[in-house]
Amino acid sequence: MFNALVMDKDEESGLASASVRQLTLDDLPHGDVTVAVEYSTVNYKDGLCLSPKGGGLVRAYPHVPGIDYAGTVEASSDARYKPGDKVVLTGWRVGEAHWGGYSQKTSAKADWLVPLPDGLDARRAMAVGTAGFTAMLAVMALEDHGLTPDRGPVLVTGAAGGVGSVATAILGHLGYQVAAVTGRPETGDYLKSLGATTIVPRDELNETTKRPLESETWAGCVDAVGGAMLARVLGQMKYGCSVAAVGLAGGAALPATVIPFLLRGVNLLGIDSVMQPYENRVRAWKRIATDLPMEKLEAMIQPAALSDLPQLGADILKGQVKGRVVVDVNT
Repeated sequence: MFNALVMDKDEESGLASASVRQLTLDDLPHGDVTVAVEYSTVNYKDGLCLSPKGGGLVRAYPHVPGIDYAGTVEASSDARYKPGDKVVLTGWRVGEAHWGGYSQKTSAKADWLVPLPDGLDARRAMAVGTAGFTAMLAVMALEDHGLTPDRGPVLVTGAAGGVGSVATAILGHLGYQVAAVTGRPETGDYLKSLGATTIVPRDELNETTKRPLESETWAGCVDAVGGAMLARVLGQMKYGCSVAAVGLAGGAALPATVIPFLLRGVNLLGIDSVMQPYENRVRAWKRIATDLPMEKLEAMIQPAALSDLPQLGADILKGQVKGRVVVDVNT
């Protein structure tokens, strides 16, 4: 027997609710590799999946959410993994369409797993999680398009959130000047401790403008907000520089013009972490192990247990979660 957070749907109301239940190995879905999960985390998608209507992501109930996890291989029919191997999983619609990480045991396709690199244990891997993995992909994309520390300051929007916190810490560690955007003034000291050199109040970028171009300010941007803020930032980018778009907390619409692209050669880079190819996953996790300062990662961690997840799911949808929640599924 093992514990899992299971969502059940009430047929009369059509609404789902979550509770910690005991399951058996027979309940596991078919997979190449059985993993003893040690840690998971809480992302925005997790909040949606934990909501009464499943956020439009969950198709079948009962369901175990949790879009990422790290742990130890217990059994494997795939030669790439053997019992005792440490692995991490992010993406592939796990926790949405497939059994997720809010369980002490799970089963997955071998292609979905990545070996944990040296320097990361399961707890730290989930302090990074999907959010931190996405942040690393964004930094790599910006660098692949020419970003270097000598080109000028890099903007991080939604900086106190999961993606923003890790992006700020990575960029600061790599020697970049980081301008962190936040709507919560009380997070200023936290962001500076991660490596931000400047705090930008969210209202300064929420103000609309009719000008398609403003002063060239930013050498790069990791944007977790989207919407009107992203449109505004595009007009502030330096010539030939790039924005890595990783989220839509401010809305999916983009009320922008093509002028920044045509007159300044600005690049808008879409960052997808769900279907990312294996080789780039390995590259990103290796970079995380070397370029994310672990002492700053520790400062982001908010510990949690399986029983805390329903409330944390609601909190993250309201923007009330700071840093990285690390869920010990065995407590």
